Amino acid sequence: MSLASALSTALTGLNSAETTISVVGNNLANSSTDGFKASTALFATQFLQTENLGSGPQGLSGGTDPTQIGLGTQVASITPDFSQGTIQLSSSPSDLAIQGNGFFIAQAATGEQLYTRDGAFQTNSQNQLVTSTGNKLLGYGVDNNFQLQTNSLSPLSIPLGSTAVAQATQNVFLQGTLTPTGTIANTAEILQSAVLGDGQFAAPTATTQVHAALPPDLTGATASGSGAGTINGDYTYKIVYVDADGNEGPASTLTVTANNASEIDLSNLPTDSNGNYVARNIYRSAAGENTTFNLVGTINDNTTTTFTDTTADSSLSSLAAYNPQTINGNYTYYVTWSAPGVPESRPSGPLGPVNIADGNVLLSDLPGPTGVYNVAGAKINVYRNVTGQPDTFYRVAEVDPSTDPQLSYLDNIADSTITNNNLVSNPIYATLDLDGPKITGNTVLVNVLNRNGNTYANLFQPGELSFTGEQNGSNLSPKTLQITNTTTVQDLISFMTDALGIQTPGDDSANPIPNDVTGQPPGGSVLTDGRIQLVGNNGADNSISIPLSAFKLTPTGSTNASTPLMGFSSVQSAAGQSASTSFQVFDSLGIPLTVNLTSVLQSSDSTGTTYRWFANSPDNDPTSGSSTVVGTGLINFDGEGNVVSVSNSTVSIERQHVASVSPLQFNLDFSEVSGLASSSSSLAAARQDGSGAGTLTSYNISGDGTINGVFSNGVTRTLGQIVLASFANPEGLQAKGDNDYATGVNSGLPVINKPGTGGAGSITAGAVELSNTDIGQSLINLILASTDYRGNAQVITTVNDMLQQLLTLNR
Repeated sequence: MSLASALSTALTGLNSAETTISVVGNNLANSSTDGFKASTALFATQFLQTENLGSGPQGLSGGTDPTQIGLGTQVASITPDFSQGTIQLSSSPSDLAIQGNGFFIAQAATGEQLYTRDGAFQTNSQNQLVTSTGNKLLGYGVDNNFQLQTNSLSPLSIPLGSTAVAQATQNVFLQGTLTPTGTIANTAEILQSAVLGDGQFAAPTATTQVHAALPPDLTGATASGSGAGTINGDYTYKIVYVDADGNEGPASTLTVTANNASEIDLSNLPTDSNGNYVARNIYRSAAGENTTFNLVGTINDNTTTTFTDTTADSSLSSLAAYNPQTINGNYTYYVTWSAPGVPESRPSGPLGPVNIADGNVLLSDLPGPTGVYNVAGAKINVYRNVTGQPDTFYRVAEVDPSTDPQLSYLDNIADSTITNNNLVSNPIYATLDLDGPKITGNTVLVNVLNRNGNTYANLFQPGELSFTGEQNGSNLSPKTLQITNTTTVQDLISFMTDALGIQTPGDDSANPIPNDVTGQPPGGSVLTDGRIQLVGNNGADNSISIPLSAFKLTPTGSTNASTPLMGFSSVQSAAGQSASTSFQVFDSLGIPLTVNLTSVLQSSDSTGTTYRWFANSPDNDPTSGSSTVVGTGLINFDGEGNVVSVSNSTVSIERQHVASVSPLQFNLDFSEVSGLASSSSSLAAARQDGSGAGTLTSYNISGDGTINGVFSNGVTRTLGQIVLASFANPEGLQAKGDNDYATGVNSGLPVINKPGTGGAGSITAGAVELSNTDIGQSLINLILASTDYRGNAQVITTVNDMLQQLLTLNR
């Protein structure tokens, strides 16, 4: 080998020693770098000069080996050591260490996907997990419902203090004792309103004049006999007004003396200028007798002022006798209308009172029928009280407008006639219904009337009606009903039934809710007497009430609220063994909702006990209406007091006008409720698994890379999942600095797996992987490399000496 070859070989040795020292120095320099992987320099010899290829055995020759001179060494590879580094615990939950062969996946600012074993992560201003050099940690993110999205990688974030979640209630766990003893709950609260009238039917206006009917004023009247005849003596006349119905009013008295006359002439007789009377009857007594009077003639107009009497005394007995009808007392009158096919109207205001002694009462200018009453067959009805019954009014007349154009009535009916037992059944003497036509379910609310004495007031008008009822002595939440010109009484009844939480048989079609002991089903109706009736559910704790202040009506366009007084009162109290409780649940937005739960003893026999539960929620929000009913069912106990079956245990609360998931459905767990005997029943909600809104306060990362967020309300949600990349040949990765690697031409493509699967290893949170640099071995390697360097340097020195010696030979 030439000196040049020797020098070249020594130089390659120096280069290899330098490379080894560089690699070892880098390993030592990064001995404190988290996740650093030490490298090893591998060398190979160079065989570039062949002196002789050698020969094989031949004849007597044993053959020769090749003659080759190596030209030094070269770096074959610098190979990273991806063996496991020591895992050291840390105080940060975002520090992660990989136990295995995988790599964290990060995204550089340029968008390039990098790989690292350095798990010292922290969060940036956007709450994203980043490496110490600012690269974003990638993994599986979550959607708005905290569901992992495994179809793509995205930066992982932990939004402490900014993200809020809620847990919708799924189960409510109950406890208590529902005793089999006590009264069966078969009696419901029954409420009835005051009598309500229907104002769509007009009422007469009280313009009628009521006064005592006075006798005709005979001032200026004259009477004289004329002609020769047999009329001879002192005569007395009764002049009587007659109304259109043939009723006679009080009489005036006129006396005259006739001497052998053939006729008596009456002149200057009075007329009725007011038109209340249509005729005058003339009665006369026999000569010298003034106790018996007979009809001697009638003036059938209201203008004639003269009358000629030619009746002989002997003929008087054959004529109608004067039978005066008079009344005595203090009287008040009412007027109504009636017509075929419609109910009798409510009355006018009171007419009178008028005090009369041995006389008559005249009602003039009676109001003629209008509206639906202005039809053929319509009547004007006159009602009057009797002495000793000032508040009871009897119908004393039916005035026919078609035959009585004066629209007047002369009352001379004695009290005894009206109250005679034989005549009370006569419809003409029917008693007055002061409330008038009654409401029905179809009555429009704005027409509903309430009577206070003789005053009728409309209870409702278009606007917003707020209603606050009571259940079991406690106020329920207010509910509102929008009243329009078409809202009916039935609409109001349905609204009140819903707002009071009354559950009807149809709410449990499989096991219909039983009727009250009176046979009436729970719910609302209109009675024939115009009262609204509400029948509650059976059991003492299902009692309902409607106080006077329950209603508040704010008219459209106004801010001033009024209180419609409907006068509800209890006519039957709820009774029966029962228990109730209230508790709070949460919807999907964390909104707290109140649920009122009542259980009542429905039946008990030798085989077991059955309780019915009723659930109502003032926060129930259906698409329309104000229903608070959210569930009902049966709880069956065996002879040992154990729950053996529940026909239905689901509560369903509608959330139609809020963004919550609707309906909120949760289960009532009665398994811890006892059916053993006790002095009274009790029921309580021990716990429920929902929660209100809470903010993210902490997090932890599990071995499979799942990031679990812990919220202030105790709820845990998945915030994302860290994934790991593995390579067929990790030594083929290209180091990019900053503890990062990129795929190389010989590394193979990354295989993405969840930690713990696919050989990618697992994750240890709150720890970091230290550098795997072996300092002791590195120091040994450093000594060997330096010795190697000195040895090669010595070769160069020797070659130099030889060259010097060779130059000396030349001289």
